[in-house]
Amino acid sequence: MSSTLTNAMHTDAPDTRARFYDPENFFTFQWPAVPRRQFLAERDEAFATATATSEILLDISEALGTTYPATTPLLLARYLRVRSGEKITVTRRASAEVLYVLRGHGRSAGFGEAINWVAGDALCFPGGDKVVHSATDDAVLFSVCNEPLLTFEDLEPPRGGHARVLPTHWRKSEMDIQFEKIVKRPDSEQATGRALQLATAAMAPTAQPIPSMNVAMNTLEPGGDQRPHRHNGAAITLAIEGKGIHSMIEDERIDWSTGAAQITPATALHSHHNRGDRRMESLVVQDEGLHFYTRTPGFSWD
Repeated sequence: MSSTLTNAMHTDAPDTRARFYDPENFFTFQWPAVPRRQFLAERDEAFATATATSEILLDISEALGTTYPATTPLLLARYLRVRSGEKITVTRRASAEVLYVLRGHGRSAGFGEAINWVAGDALCFPGGDKVVHSATDDAVLFSVCNEPLLTFEDLEPPRGGHARVLPTHWRKSEMDIQFEKIVKRPDSEQATGRALQLATAAMAPTAQPIPSMNVAMNTLEPGGDQRPHRHNGAAITLAIEGKGIHSMIEDERIDWSTGAAQITPATALHSHHNRGDRRMESLVVQDEGLHFYTRTPGFSWD
């Protein structure tokens, strides 16, 4: 093809699109801070008897200054309430969606595969195509995905699914076996806690279900304390068993409420404390996967 013909197929990009900025210190720009937040009203709605089959977003976009739903700048959490004998169909603009079953039994199907789940199970499906969640009795699932990350970049997930993210089922029965080993592990000054990372073989060498997000089941024995620490990833913590548990986030005490989620902002000094008579259990989802990849996890004890 001649250069004349090639040039005729393209118009010149207008100079009016270009912008220049000359701040004295570029790093003085800031988005609104991520707040500490506990989502009690959303939890109550998800578990209310009268609530119809629906999605209940944990959306603080107004506080974050985004034009799209977000729980943290890169993550969006929601409850899925599915009434007995009903179903809900979702298509996520995300690399993947990780779900934890808080209540009920059911089946999720998408991308040519299906997962039969019970309370205490965790599962993952890629974004980009339909997934159908059906309940055989009233069910509540907690979901986290990276929709805000893709929306911020104005990206769409690959149609038909992410090549390395496959439908995955982490069974409660197997997690219980793993935890029996974890709680017997000797204490160590370097231990960040007693947690079980939920990962897939396809993500090796990382211990994550998708590249940008790490997911863990965290536990703490009665009378136990998780040392104060901080990291660069924002965390969404779902209290699976929260009676008698509280967190300290900087100088604020936040008492847990079973079934409710809370935000720990990135870089905030925080610790967890069990003053109840049962072992604490929580699902923790962070955007720390990105920080591991960029070699900036920012973990410290102070």
